[in-house]
Amino acid sequence: MKKSTLIVLTAACAVAVAPPARAQQHKLVYTEDGTFGYRDTPTQPWSGYRVHDPDRPKPKNVVPATFSTQDRAGRPPSDAIILFDGKDLSKWKPNQWKVENGELIATAGRFETVDEFGSYQLHLEWQAPNPPVGDNIMDRGNNGVLLMGDFEIQIFDPTTKIYPDGQAAAVYGQTPPLVTASRPPGQWEVYDIIFTSPKFDGDKLAEPARVTVLYNGVLVQYNQEIYGPTGHASLPRPYRAGRSRAPLALGAHNNPVRFRNIWIRPL
Repeated sequence: MKKSTLIVLTAACAVAVAPPARAQQHKLVYTEDGTFGYRDTPTQPWSGYRVHDPDRPKPKNVVPATFSTQDRAGRPPSDAIILFDGKDLSKWKPNQWKVENGELIATAGRFETVDEFGSYQLHLEWQAPNPPVGDNIMDRGNNGVLLMGDFEIQIFDPTTKIYPDGQAAAVYGQTPPLVTASRPPGQWEVYDIIFTSPKFDGDKLAEPARVTVLYNGVLVQYNQEIYGPTGHASLPRPYRAGRSRAPLALGAHNNPVRFRNIWIRPL
């Protein structure tokens, strides 16, 4: 008697935990290319499309980038604008910089793109001389990524102890990186930069520029406000009125910093 009671209770418990079947409230439909979804769901006020709308434009397919090694640069994503592939400098204004063994070498003078860009994703790889060269400690591995030509993400020899807002991956003279993520001397360093250009209402600044930086895959600047054009030993200068697009540039401090695998994706 006790045994049969247990069987009944066990069966009852099994039935109790089984979820009831849920009736589908929306009609599943298919588009011509086989995409399924619903056309009878609520409309999202921010997009104008229905929830799970099969007719909503699809993200385009992009072949992702490959990672670089110390011996070989990676492959850019398929939709990137390649700024430097190891030989072609047609995307840059004429300058004294040189190409050697598939690497771009800084000499003197700002190196600037022909095209102007607003907001974008930028990838580049750089290498400071090892051992450091230059009599002036301020010049060791010194260079910079000049977003819109005005906002510098610092490049500097990781072994030289410079002020925090001047070390590698700093927004120069403004914001040190969250952490130091440099590789050992003589190795290639990698920057992935997401830049949001400033917005203006006429000539009045409506939204400042912002930047997110990954340094060797480590997040070191997160949606960081840029307070104005960067400069040495000075507070930021005022934003240039109405300027939301400009060439990308690389700096130079007469130090042979090397670059490779530079590409950009306008946003």
